[in-house]
Formats: sequence, C-alpha cells, structure tokens
Amino acid sequence: MDQIRIGIVGLGHRARGEWIPQLCRLAGFRLTALCDRITALHEPALALIPYRQDVRAFRAYDDLLAWDGIDAVALCVRSLDQGAMAAQALEAGKHVHAEVPASHSLADCWRIVLASERSDRVYHLGEQVRYAGFVEAWHNLVAAGRVGRVVYVEGQYIGYYGTTQFSQDPSTGAFYSVEELAAHPEARPTVLQTMPPIHYLPHELSPLLKVIDDRVVQVVGMGTDAPSWNHPEINQPDLQVALMKTAKGSVMRLACGFTCPVPHGLHHWYHIHGTRGRLEMERSGLEKPKLWLADEQMHQPAAVDWRWQRTDAPREAAAAGHLGTDYYAHASFREALLSGKTPELDVYRAMETAAPAILAAESIERGSIPLAVPDFRPGPHRARGQAPVEAA
Repeated sequence: MDQIRIGIVGLGHRARGEWIPQLCRLAGFRLTALCDRITALHEPALALIPYRQDVRAFRAYDDLLAWDGIDAVALCVRSLDQGAMAAQALEAGKHVHAEVPASHSLADCWRIVLASERSDRVYHLGEQVRYAGFVEAWHNLVAAGRVGRVVYVEGQYIGYYGTTQFSQDPSTGAFYSVEELAAHPEARPTVLQTMPPIHYLPHELSPLLKVIDDRVVQVVGMGTDAPSWNHPEINQPDLQVALMKTAKGSVMRLACGFTCPVPHGLHHWYHIHGTRGRLEMERSGLEKPKLWLADEQMHQPAAVDWRWQRTDAPREAAAAGHLGTDYYAHASFREALLSGKTPELDVYRAMETAAPAILAAESIERGSIPLAVPDFRPGPHRARGQAPVEAA
C-alpha cells in the first residue's frame, strides 16, 4: 500500500473543520468516501474536497463498510455506539482511525481489541494532546529520573463552549443553545446529554499515562448531581471526578465537566508530583508553566516556556488544529499503515484511556465503590476470564 483510501464517518464540525482538510492535504491519504445519516451534511463536506467528483457519499454505515473503495475509516462520530462502530469496521477488514473517546462500554473495548487482533487491522485513536511539546518534555524528564518516582498526577478538562452542543436537529444537523430550544421543538439531546462527562478523559489520560509510562489498575469516582446546577435544562452533572491507582503505584486525580464557565483557553490543566520534583502547566494566562527539581538547588519553582506547540514540528503541522498536534495523530496512523510501524496510541493504549473513565462513571452509579480496571494486553490473565464471554 502506498496510499490509504479512507472514508470519513460523521460530518460534524470536527470532520469539516479539521479531519477533511487535513486528510486532503497530507501525503499518503486519499479521501474516497463520506458517510453521515444526516444527508444535509453531505454537500458542505463534499465542498471541502478539491477532487469531490471522485468521492462517494453514503448515508448508511453498513453500505460504506461493504464498499471495496476504502482501506480505512476515520470515525468522527459522537455517539454512545462509536466503540461498536469501530469494532464493526475492524470485523469488516477495515483499518480504523478514531476520534475520542474510544468507547463508552467495557464490552465494546474488548470487542475492539479482539477484532483488531483477529483481523490484523490497525486500530488507532486520534488523541492529539499526547504529542504536545510539553508532554514530550515531561516524558523525557520523568524517564530520565529527574523528578524521582512519580507519586501523584493531576489532570482536568473543565470545558465550557456555551450550550450549543447539547441539542441538535436530527434532520439538518443544526445545533441549538439552551436559550433557543423553545423555538426549536425538533431539537433532540446530543450524546453530551447522555454520556457521563467523565467518559471524556482521553485528553488527560492519554498524555499523562505517556508521561509516566503506566496504566490504571483501580478507579473510584464521585460527581455532582444531575441536572446541571448551572444549566438545569441540561440533564448532566456539572463535574465528575475520578481517583485512580496505577500499576506502578502512583495516584491520579482526574476531573471532567462541560457546563460551568471557565476562562477561554484554560480548559485543560496537568500536574506531576514526584519524590524529587514537580511539573505543572499554567493555571491562568497570568503565569507560566512551572518546574521544580530538588536536586538542582531550586528554592522555588521556575517558570518554563512549555507549550502545546512543538519546537521540532514539521511544516505539515503548521495548518493542523489544536496548535499543530492534530497533525501527529494523523501522521501516526499513516505511518502504521504505510510503514508497518506500531502506532504510538495503539489499540491497547487506546483502551487504557477509555476503560478507567468508563469504570469511573460506573463507580459513581454504584455509590463510589472502587473498581478494578482490566488489562487488555495479551497474556495469561486473558485465559482467566478477564475478557467478557460475549467478546471471546
């Protein structure tokens, strides 16, 4: 294979704003198909493709997977079924490049893993924060032992983009804010009103687990009550929090919520505390990220100019979203298919960003009890029944 024929599934703002332009621009990809059950979104998506006459549009996902004109699917959907859709594509012999989160159920996590193993097809999660410049710098500092043994890790995604992503017209794809709902009775709740907020932790778990080279083995969750206190029209808790224990013994505190205002651009925050040092991203635009190393005669943390942008970014990354990090997610998938290189966020690491969040939500539902996180990697534990019977 010298070119990846890929079909994009889900034609919302992420697909039209980033995935379609990038996959048309990057060498090694050839966009051959689009798919969305909302046919009104087909034309706006086709209009973005310079060679649109060569692109086939599908309404039904099954029809796309049955077509022999694609090698891979790019899943840009927001649905509680997105894990099952990924597994279905692998079972149909297609490679998968998926938006976050990888799955909303443990059963679908196992189905994806087993389908990828059995089909010998690549599953790749397009989580981009793990490629940020500060993540690479932190990973190198931790790997070199500069901060000692990692004791405590924090990450949070307190995102607020207004209320327009919570209700949608299923015929046109138009979104409506809480204030507009009275005039649009056709609007229906989106996945953001049915998905526990804590499920959307890949942008924290993916980079932080990369930094500490670890995986989560136990989780307990707690959250505020639904509906939202800030927007009672939204049937979601304002915040959910998870405490996690890793295989190496570190403790993690991770939080997620989407209905309380925060200053623009300060949705994400990360912190690493080790036995010999601390790493921390800025909490506001009035400060810089901070570094403190006990062995370097530092009396106070020093300001460091760590950013999401990478100083070694190639020219191709300049036009990519999320300050260039989206490029690396696409490039990793491309190299996996064209060069046979194991992607950085392969099927096992991808599930390690999904399962702890899924179980955090389950813990909340069950009265905040601790729950064990399964190990998806091949080994004797699989024979002992960690994989559910229905996925085996």
